[in-house]
Amino acid sequence: MKKLFAFCAGLLAVLNQTAVTALAAEPEAAGAAAQTPLWLCIPFAGLLLCIAVLPLVKAEWWEAHQPHAVVFWSLLFLIPFAVKYGVPKAAETTLECIINDYLTFIVLLFGLFCVSGNITLSGDLAGSPRINVGLLALGTLLSSWIGTTGASMLMIRPIIKMNAWRKRRRHIVIFFIFMVSNMGGCLTPIGDPPLLMGFMRGVPFFWSLKLLPILIFNMIILLFIFYHFDMKAYRKDIAAGLKPDISKPGTEVKIRGSHNLVFIIMIVIAVILSGTLPSMPMFQDAAGNVLGIHVFGEVTLSYPAIIECVIILVSAFLSFKTTDGSIRRENHFTWGAIHEVAVLFVGIFITMQPALMILKANGAELGITEPFEMFWATGLLSSFLDNTPTYLVFLTTAGALGLSQGMVTALGTVPAKMLEAISCGAVFMGANTYIGNAPNFMVKSIADENGIRMPSFFGYLIWSFGILVPVFIVDTLVFFL
Repeated sequence: MKKLFAFCAGLLAVLNQTAVTALAAEPEAAGAAAQTPLWLCIPFAGLLLCIAVLPLVKAEWWEAHQPHAVVFWSLLFLIPFAVKYGVPKAAETTLECIINDYLTFIVLLFGLFCVSGNITLSGDLAGSPRINVGLLALGTLLSSWIGTTGASMLMIRPIIKMNAWRKRRRHIVIFFIFMVSNMGGCLTPIGDPPLLMGFMRGVPFFWSLKLLPILIFNMIILLFIFYHFDMKAYRKDIAAGLKPDISKPGTEVKIRGSHNLVFIIMIVIAVILSGTLPSMPMFQDAAGNVLGIHVFGEVTLSYPAIIECVIILVSAFLSFKTTDGSIRRENHFTWGAIHEVAVLFVGIFITMQPALMILKANGAELGITEPFEMFWATGLLSSFLDNTPTYLVFLTTAGALGLSQGMVTALGTVPAKMLEAISCGAVFMGANTYIGNAPNFMVKSIADENGIRMPSFFGYLIWSFGILVPVFIVDTLVFFL
């Protein structure tokens, strides 16, 4: 425990020194990526504050003006960046994050959102503590095989529907985000994008199954906590006279639109291809660079990314063409959730670039050499920044330590325990905030649309800090010290 406290104090001190260095730096345009001033992170912080505060104080205004807020904060970053480093550098930075990060991100979310919206569960199962524990466990284990986004979009509507008779149910969605939208994705590269990046850099596909004991350990703790939360809320609902709307007790479940599971499999195959095709010679030039369509500067839309997007969009199109509209009406399907995520995350992707540049430039200077340090550094930054580049920064840092024993990757040799810590930090701690992982915000939006009053940005932090952080401290003591 003393080592953990010492690390936290040391990390704060190093981050403070990094900030001072970044503020004092006066880089030339060519060194922008290496010495980005900290003040360029202000638009990113401003957008996060808008997401956190405005729904509380000006909900209707925020609902109508989200695109304007995104444009405002994006320009507040891009204009000073262009003045300091030049318009070509600003254009290249923006296009790089839009084409190589945001495009595949939003296409994947769109595809899974469309296909899962065409699948519905019906029957006489009613939301109860035992049923909900079973559904959360199923969704968590499913996440590693169809992705956290796929499992979230497939499971959230049935869980909301089964618990529609209840008044006290937002805790169900919160634990759903903790487990299905985040932790469950740790077992395969399909589960969460950071692990896919590790797979592309030499980590074996099934290596992350080694994380199963940690996942099961966390599942037992969280499901135990959830059961007691849910039982207390369930009893209050029953005492208030609320009853499930079922004609008879039983366990009959009917799935409509089950043929859409084929389209989910197509999307999973597309994600796997995006990680494997770039390493194939037919998709590389003589220098080993991935082939694609040149856009601007060094920005290229790769052929593997195009193939991934085409397969996903075709899957979404076929899903709508082959599914009766009554299923979407039964699911209360609307475009609101995907629209909100698409608008807000394009701003997040653009404005967080300076923070990622600073992290990439200074990550190796943090003095992080122990697994528990990697777990917390990767996790805390993944809570607010995209967990994929954060994972790569610390995987690179671990590979540069010059160690001779461990997993041999394209970035160097990384000890197994350290690789476990980086992987768990990136995947698990995305649950700390609504923006820590893509499915979090979408699940929140779907819950809001279905009349579940979800916590605010800061309200959610109280839940995650009160429940998840103690669990992560236990993880540190048991697995990473």
